[in-house]
Amino acid sequence: MCSGGWATVARACVVVTLTAFAAAAPAKAQAQDDMRTCAAIADNAERLACFDSAVRKLTAPKFEGRLSTTTERFHIDQPTQLRYESDGPIFVLYLKADDGSIIQNLHIGGGGQATYLIENPGTYFLDVSGSETWRIWLEPPSTTNANQRGPSL
Repeated sequence: MCSGGWATVARACVVVTLTAFAAAAPAKAQAQDDMRTCAAIADNAERLACFDSAVRKLTAPKFEGRLSTTTERFHIDQPTQLRYESDGPIFVLYLKADDGSIIQNLHIGGGGQATYLIENPGTYFLDVSGSETWRIWLEPPSTTNANQRGPSL
């Protein structure tokens, strides 16, 4: 990514590094504020759920992009929470089995975030159709929302 003459390389690398740092700084600061809030919660289960939520904000997505794409295949050995987030008004996500059959059709209208629990081990891939940028995470099931599923068509 940083190639060319010495001055060009140095300038490009500094810009890329500063841009990445600037983008990550607000999320990190917010997560730190959230963790301070969590630390003040007396109830153990409630405090743990709060910390789990704060840490999720720091986790890089498994897949991210803009508009439409098909992801590479991924394998899960246990139930896994699919968390997806969209910045646009239209977002449709097809969870597909390795053979291409549709397991679940999920969507978010108007942007936002939702989750879906993939209950069975196996190999899957995602067909994503969005009108703007989006992010997708594969996470262990949350004890607070393991049964919460995103909307489906």
